[in-house]
Amino acid sequence: MLSRTADNLYWLGRYVERAENNARLIDGTYHMSLLPITPDEHAELWRKLFQSAEEIEAFVEKHPEFTNDAVTRYLTLDPDNRSSIFCCLEAARDNTRAARAELTTEISQCINQTWIDIRAIDMDRIHERGLQDFLDLIKERAHLFQGVVYSTMRRGEPFLFWELGTALERAENTSRLIMTRADSFHRAHRRDDGFDFYRWGTFLRSANAYSAYRQIYGDIDSVCVAEMLITNTNIPRSLLACIEDTTDILKTLRREAPCAEMSERLAAEIRAMRLDQVLRSGLESFLNDFRKQVHALSDQIRADFMMVR
Repeated sequence: MLSRTADNLYWLGRYVERAENNARLIDGTYHMSLLPITPDEHAELWRKLFQSAEEIEAFVEKHPEFTNDAVTRYLTLDPDNRSSIFCCLEAARDNTRAARAELTTEISQCINQTWIDIRAIDMDRIHERGLQDFLDLIKERAHLFQGVVYSTMRRGEPFLFWELGTALERAENTSRLIMTRADSFHRAHRRDDGFDFYRWGTFLRSANAYSAYRQIYGDIDSVCVAEMLITNTNIPRSLLACIEDTTDILKTLRREAPCAEMSERLAAEIRAMRLDQVLRSGLESFLNDFRKQVHALSDQIRADFMMVR
């Protein structure tokens, strides 16, 4: 398969997963903002959706404050924000068209219809119909797309590159989700007034893991939430599960590739770490290091398979 086509399929998986994750982050943050918190806490809640100086700088160039409406507008339909839902789905459509020879008609139709529907939506319509309706649409279309891929695409290298992009993007997105609540995971931050139950329930729903958590752990506990989303391989969005999936795919594609060794080392590091020590010493530091390694792994994958250096 051409390296250019492999790159298109890899980014197709990443962009659709990124659009869904944006919808989940906005959904969870919006529900958290409805809690009784101060105006400063409200602004900080929305600011935490931006986790790098570059992201914050790009946002404040267009919006003076981190308000509900400003952040929602920027992350959903802003054509100048390359990570907005609008731009992610536009890029997914472009990659679908470029790799159409390796995709089924049903996959192309799914992406095209989603793009047509999203292009017709503006902020006035979102306000009219409700933000939740729009976010649910994005999540449903992402799930539909994944179902169509799994049920219609032949298993081979094209499928593996799409799956690779999805797994790696999901790992980064889960780390971003955890980062938004990184200062709340230690037990010293627990509250006994019902606030924690609602806060962590909303957080788990953002990761599509609330029902699974209740089945495995029962009562809400921040340390158990961290364990579930970082090291529990039964949860498809956990960091370890995503990196193990990435490792398996890379070994299938080319076992001796440098990126396969990098992925395997990262998975081994997560399996060997002591979560209690990470929570005490600094979860943010761990997550920042994890994201750096994921970015390096992505660069190595593109060097090994797509000839991008």
